[in-house]
Amino acid sequence: MTRPLIIAIGLAAIAGASSAVLAESHHHWSYFGEGAPSHWAELDPKNAACGMGKNQSPIDIRTHDLHPAALPALKFDYKPDALHIIDNGHTVQVNVDPGNFLLVGDRHYELVQFHFHHPSEELVNGKGFDMEAHLVHRDAKGHLAVVAVLLRPGQPNAMIDTLWHYLPKQKELQVDQKAVRIDITALIPPDHAYYSYTGSLTTPPCSEGVRWFVLKSPRTLSQREIATFAGRYPNDARPVQKLNGREVLATK
Repeated sequence: MTRPLIIAIGLAAIAGASSAVLAESHHHWSYFGEGAPSHWAELDPKNAACGMGKNQSPIDIRTHDLHPAALPALKFDYKPDALHIIDNGHTVQVNVDPGNFLLVGDRHYELVQFHFHHPSEELVNGKGFDMEAHLVHRDAKGHLAVVAVLLRPGQPNAMIDTLWHYLPKQKELQVDQKAVRIDITALIPPDHAYYSYTGSLTTPPCSEGVRWFVLKSPRTLSQREIATFAGRYPNDARPVQKLNGREVLATK
């Protein structure tokens, strides 16, 4: 897969097929001021869903409203990968070589990239977490699935330490360290129980139709690892969006 220098946090329109993994080449949207989330829909007609969409992400997951369901298990088929890291102006993102997969029942998704938010975008019973990782996958038809991993202070994460060691000094310039191998499974908690709902990208153009899997168990990072990211991005989280009657499912 050709690797553009600017691959978006959220990828791009689901219904738009091939445009699903490419970002805007200019960063006129942001998390503050005139480019803040409340203005995203005004910045570009392509961002209409950011204001008018009814299935937007992130959300506040209220566990007392959920009913356990017989959902398929998440099966992660990840292997050590060369490091391709970029600060794209909105987050730190790691682009992934082909060959890493998520299996959900009979659905087969390939991991494209993962990136981070500080603080978390998803809330659970009104509570946020220090950070959140989004692992963005795409199936053969271009449909997206995002695995969200909530991150809290605790034990350090050696893989995160490696990422932060190679943080690019220049924005929008991908750094390739082919001799450095990262273990992406270090982001995944041992317990794969999850919440699931249909939502959207959490960045412009806020395209809907994204399948979300929010892992119930958080992973830990050290306070220093959290502070390193927060030093670059004090707040790159979109506020929670209205549920609008959507069903949120949870594994038993």
